[in-house]
Amino acid sequence: MPPVTGLDALFLARLQFAFTVGFHIVFPAFSIGLAAYLAVLEGLWLKTGRQVYLDLFRYWLRAFSIVFGMGVVSGLVMSYEFGTNWAQFSQKAGPILGPLLGYEVMTAFFLEAGFLGIMLFGMNKVGKKLHFFATCVVSLGTLISMSWILSSNSWMQTPQGYAIEPGTGRFIPQDWWAIVFNPSFPFRLVHMALAAFLSVAFVVGGVGAWHLIRARRAGRQPTEAVKIMFSMAMWMAAIVGPLQILAGDAHGLNTLKYQPAKIAAMEGDWESEGYAPELLFGIPDMENEVTRYKIAIPYAGSLILTHSLSGKVPGLKDYPKDQRAPSYVVFFSFRIMIALGVLMALAGLYSLWLRWRGALWNSKLLQRAVLIMTPAGFVALLCGWVTTEVGRQPFTVYGLLRTVDSASPVPSASIWGTLVIFVIVYAIVFASGISILLRGFAQEPHSNETGPDPRHPQRAAAMAGAVSDNAGTEA
Repeated sequence: MPPVTGLDALFLARLQFAFTVGFHIVFPAFSIGLAAYLAVLEGLWLKTGRQVYLDLFRYWLRAFSIVFGMGVVSGLVMSYEFGTNWAQFSQKAGPILGPLLGYEVMTAFFLEAGFLGIMLFGMNKVGKKLHFFATCVVSLGTLISMSWILSSNSWMQTPQGYAIEPGTGRFIPQDWWAIVFNPSFPFRLVHMALAAFLSVAFVVGGVGAWHLIRARRAGRQPTEAVKIMFSMAMWMAAIVGPLQILAGDAHGLNTLKYQPAKIAAMEGDWESEGYAPELLFGIPDMENEVTRYKIAIPYAGSLILTHSLSGKVPGLKDYPKDQRAPSYVVFFSFRIMIALGVLMALAGLYSLWLRWRGALWNSKLLQRAVLIMTPAGFVALLCGWVTTEVGRQPFTVYGLLRTVDSASPVPSASIWGTLVIFVIVYAIVFASGISILLRGFAQEPHSNETGPDPRHPQRAAAMAGAVSDNAGTEA
């Protein structure tokens, strides 16, 4: 086969980064939501003294240690890819993104590295309150890490507070407050945090539903731990699901203001118009500038995007062809995310009705639905990131630095080789890690759970030493 060069090398570089970040983003999100859940469980144990909360804490602490480790492994290569495949981007955006990532290390890294070992292996070595403090600090560290990473990625979406250096094209910081708190950052921070909590709620709920179904089929009553686990997950789904829809709406209004071309690609709209319909389905045709096979709700597009029936919705024809994101990708990724988000919110609200009727643990429909939707939060999260990142194309720094001008002059053969290696290594590592998780989830929480193996505390130091790599790329 002849060597692939030019734009094909650029496509391979993008594909490699998409592959690694697609694997990686699931595990930091899992860690963020699960760390918060662990803090709640330990707090309830300290407040009530009930053994069941401690058993659940230790049960999910084992899962956290595995997820955290896989996050470390998956994040290692991403920092190298910035140098190998995206050197021009690093050189031009480095004066802004470098300090932001450094702040993440100086804050979240030290918190997590200092207290992770205590959280994982210190239950019987320090006081109860100190251990709870360590758990809370680790949870806080994951949130701080997410904040810095989202700030840097949000700056790439809505850049502010910079000056462009003549001759080099480098982005020079002028106002760090404007850089950190750029226009899209607050909306994306809330949206991502809620996505992490909702994703973990359905993992916890799915495990609980599995054991409720098994208990019913075996003709026995479910254990108290299983019922509490499922109940807490459904409370979270009922609260966070609707909040996520509201947060997504606010994020959409912000995107319409600062990235209208992305909105046009997401909606599959070609003409700018008021009283615009909302396309439920269609197939965008970028070549002929039309969306085929449309199924639409009249006026709903303007109402959803602008909160006004007459509100003007942008069209892709408002922008030059070389500045349009590939609508055929973001159109579908956006709709999958929305559909899953609505289903998760409905499941949470349905659980409230069942709880009011006293039938939460007896509903076959809810249990089966939650079991099927166990990975729904992570699928929605991945689709959201596809929408965000592909919708920004053809720019790495929106409107300022094009993707084609951000790549390193690396031969396509080299990118092919490393991509194949990554696929093989990731397949081995993650198949092993996920199989361990599934074997653990197949067992019910039982009395006197032990948590991670206390006979090997030295593992905590190794994991803590690598925490900065795990924290690095939620975005």
